[in-house]
Amino acid sequence: MPYIATRTSVAISARKEQAIKERMGEAIALIPGKSEGWLMLSFEDNLSMYFKGSEEPCAICQVQLYGSAAEEDYAALSEQLTDILYEELGIPTERIYITYTEIGAWGWNGGML
Repeated sequence: MPYIATRTSVAISARKEQAIKERMGEAIALIPGKSEGWLMLSFEDNLSMYFKGSEEPCAICQVQLYGSAAEEDYAALSEQLTDILYEELGIPTERIYITYTEIGAWGWNGGML
């Protein structure tokens, strides 16, 4: 039950959003037991964002995960997510934050997992 919210200061075209969606769908499998079949994504673009006092392109991905994962799995996913945003949107990897929140209780389909 992963969810990735991506917010960025640059525009995301429909074509780029589709490419990012597909690539993030593949990348989530770096976390054991997670797959695109349960992945929810959201995108917000053209936001007014400042990083290190600059308006240069930047982004943040906030990953919420039912359960937990090992630090090395988070590191592998972080590398993939930053590569995706760099390759698809041209955002330098050093201007991308990734946060992780492990969720112990997750509701779905009118009940709890």
